[in-house]
Amino acid sequence: MSDFMDKAKDFADQHDKQVDQGIDKAGEAADKRTEGKYDQQIDKGVDMAQQRTGQGDTDR
Repeated sequence: MSDFMDKAKDFADQHDKQVDQGIDKAGEAADKRTEGKYDQQIDKGVDMAQQRTGQGDTDR
């Protein structure tokens, strides 16, 4: 399992923009499914996840 995590971290580091875009799309999908009920919480989670991948949020 450690090897998988290392590969995932390397991928996230090398493809930060794509990872950030994927996280953003997942947040948008979650927001749509909850009909905006948890918009602020989802946005906060998306921002935190983007900051933890690669060099941070590069999508904005």
